[in-house]
Amino acid sequence: MSDKKYIRREDPAPGVARIVLARPEARNAQDPVLLYQLDDALTAAAADDEIKVILLAGDGPDFSAGHDLRAGSTMPCSAVATMEGAFAAPAAEGHFAFECEAYLGLCRRWRNLPKPTIAEAHGRSIAAALMLLWPMDIIIAGERATFSDPVVAFNLNGHEYFTHAWEVGARKAKEMLFTGDPISAHDALRLGMVNHVVPDEELSAFALRMAVKIASQPAFGLRLAKASVNQSLDAQGQTIAIDAAFGLHNLGHANNMARYDSIIDPAGPDIIRANARRGV
Repeated sequence: MSDKKYIRREDPAPGVARIVLARPEARNAQDPVLLYQLDDALTAAAADDEIKVILLAGDGPDFSAGHDLRAGSTMPCSAVATMEGAFAAPAAEGHFAFECEAYLGLCRRWRNLPKPTIAEAHGRSIAAALMLLWPMDIIIAGERATFSDPVVAFNLNGHEYFTHAWEVGARKAKEMLFTGDPISAHDALRLGMVNHVVPDEELSAFALRMAVKIASQPAFGLRLAKASVNQSLDAQGQTIAIDAAFGLHNLGHANNMARYDSIIDPAGPDIIRANARRGV
């Protein structure tokens, strides 16, 4: 693992750990090192018997700009979420193995962490940023927060942890993906994607108060309640739907490799920037 430190842990109250994305100079863009440092921090908090609730936050003006497209897909460590190992295989095989482990595998691992998790969303959360937020149990948003998944511009179906229809509903999910437009914090609240919207300057304090309140409950009861809700989603078919969309996502990568020798359509970043400049 790299000597760079992209994750910071704080212990702001008894029973509460706060894990912070600490790469603000890159808008907390996620390279593989950041993802596995995040996993290390979450794993340590999960194993700490003194911790009952985990907060997830980000430094700087934005929660996260999503995947760092310059970072590539080299694993910084052995697999922890799956038993994948063919990371160096040629063509689509190696990249598929990487995404099974580092994206979908880690998201599922974090979603099923046996303690309550609360995310603090501020500024922009773009594409893969949602893959950090959506596995969390509760999301608190600052009032100026926005959420977007403009990945269709890359000639793909969306980011890899495809729970869009559960997060915002099927029709809004289609609009979100087809247009790439961001969803405001208040729209996210109305749609059920976030639990609360608070003034930005009160975000961390509000999330901590909720974490402290939750930490007053018995740990095993919290674990059972979380597992019951997650199993309800699984019974609705969420796991199967994610797998199906993930296969289509990697079909998109394979198509782009055949057409452009790149996992994304190279015109995509320009489309996203042009839409952002036009405010559409």
